[in-house]
Amino acid sequence: MSELTAGQKAPDFTLPTDQGTEVSLQGLLEQSEKGAVIYFYPKASTPGCTTEACDFRDSLNSLKSAGYAVVGISPDKMPALAKFREKQELNFPLASDPEREVMSAWGAYGEKNSYGRLVKGVIRTTVVVGKDGKIILAKYRVRAKGHVARLRKELGIDQ
Repeated sequence: MSELTAGQKAPDFTLPTDQGTEVSLQGLLEQSEKGAVIYFYPKASTPGCTTEACDFRDSLNSLKSAGYAVVGISPDKMPALAKFREKQELNFPLASDPEREVMSAWGAYGEKNSYGRLVKGVIRTTVVVGKDGKIILAKYRVRAKGHVARLRKELGIDQ
């Protein structure tokens, strides 16, 4: 699947979380005022993914205050997600997409450049979906460090 763009209807999903529940796009939108931030990351407990997750953790109150729910999605299995959540004290759901079906539908899985080689894998991606189910922002191939601060600026949370 190709990358999603602003104005497009976001593909729905339902995935299991490390907390033994399920998370869906519909559920995230129902529990938020403005929409949802869905971010896709390659592998729990790796340096870049830890930086990004901790940035979302530290920004969750301001994102929630601004009306956004947050979920992180990776291909990791439940034990790895649970360990990651516990160690980093993450305060938002982590969902597992081991078949990479949701990632593919959202354009977050495919060819990417890794250390000068073209490989197939998870593309670090963040998509913001509005209450109407349409995409507000879609950021692909983001850098882990500083990404959440840039996102908050683009959403008008930080001026």
